Amino acid sequence: MTGLPGTRTDLTAAQRAALAHVTAVATRQRARALERLGDVPDLAALVAAAAAHGRVTLNFHPDRLLADGRTVAASMAADGRYRSQFETGVSNGSRTAFLHGDRDRWEESLFGGAYQSPGTPLTERPLYGGLNLLGHPDGACPRFGSCHVRLRPSVNPRCTVTVGDSHLGPADVGTLAAFETVLAGLVERARETGVTLGRPGADPLAVLRGLASAASAEHGRALDDYLEVQVHGPVDLAADAEALVLDPSFRGTPDGDLLAELAARLGIGLEWHAGFELTAAEVGPDFRGPAIPPLATDLCRRYAAPRGTFDAELIGRAAADMLHNPHSWAQHGTPDDLLQYVKQLWHTLVHTGRPFSGR
Repeated sequence: MTGLPGTRTDLTAAQRAALAHVTAVATRQRARALERLGDVPDLAALVAAAAAHGRVTLNFHPDRLLADGRTVAASMAADGRYRSQFETGVSNGSRTAFLHGDRDRWEESLFGGAYQSPGTPLTERPLYGGLNLLGHPDGACPRFGSCHVRLRPSVNPRCTVTVGDSHLGPADVGTLAAFETVLAGLVERARETGVTLGRPGADPLAVLRGLASAASAEHGRALDDYLEVQVHGPVDLAADAEALVLDPSFRGTPDGDLLAELAARLGIGLEWHAGFELTAAEVGPDFRGPAIPPLATDLCRRYAAPRGTFDAELIGRAAADMLHNPHSWAQHGTPDDLLQYVKQLWHTLVHTGRPFSGR
């Protein structure tokens, strides 16, 4: 079985077709991308630097419940695999990962119908993450989870990349080997917003030129400003993961212990980032709307004593209770409302939270 240069040879026909489609689109768009970028004498070096220093991160909430009642962490620990939302039924974005749902249609457009070929099982669908070019400790896409898997560079050749979220139908797509269109889109967006992958006030090309020393001890908090990555083919943690990077609020919890034991068993790295915490009084209505402050107050009343602050683990505890006892939270909205509000409370915590101080 043959594949694209540098990709693993056990990819399925659908996965190879998806990679080939995006590569072909990026190749056709390259000349226009060069025009958009203008005079960048070291363009080849910038593309090479992105491939050399970029790490794909798969952000996830370890305590979210699957359809079978297990947590995400328990599923990962059981077989050492990271699975797609089509398999788990869990999404930290939209709940549309089913045949003929929105996610299915987005993938059909992005990958040229590769995954809609007759007989292609849902288990072959891509996994979603982000390209962590700047080494953010909270991962490339913290909006999708408090913890992340950092993949080895050997996975990069089977990844496709989009500027922004794929559900928006991005025009700028590519791979790390055909990166010019992605780079053009990233530079244009950064110059328009003044933010480069969560880093404000920096020239995007200057940031890319400094990738070798870009890693930071401070969170990127890149809730909306990221390069989405789609990983084609399975993610076997023993072979494909460089490290599990966990939120410290899970230290000593059942899910945190499962992941720590998994890392030790597989011989991969285990790291803890600084985490996030806030008091309910620090949650205002301006960032994610008026429904979020009263939810934060209620959550802290139930779970935050005696410290008075909430964190990723406490949000997960509330999310599980909302699933099992939605009537107990009905004053805040319907079950579908609660699903969105929990996400928005997490986004608020990432946006303004201080480092976790322990319990």
